[in-house]
Amino acid sequence: MKTLKDVKVGEDCVVARLHGEGPVKRRIMDMGITKGVAIHVRKVAPLGDPMELNVRGYELSIRKGDAEMIEIV
Repeated sequence: MKTLKDVKVGEDCVVARLHGEGPVKRRIMDMGITKGVAIHVRKVAPLGDPMELNVRGYELSIRKGDAEMIEIV
C-alpha cells in the first residue's frame, strides 16, 4: 500500500482510499482530499514535516501523520 507520505516532491498522484475514523477522516475530507482527486506534491519542509500540496486548485499543507492515512495510486 502506497500512501501520500511516500510521494516525492514534484510528483502527482490520485487518491485511492482514505483510512482513519471519525473526526480525523472528516477533517481530511473537508480539506478537499477525497477518493479520485489528483494531488501534486509541491514541496516538503526541511525536516520532512509538513508537506505542501496542490489539491483542487489551491495549496494545502498537511502533516506526515495525516498523509499516512491517504492511500494513493
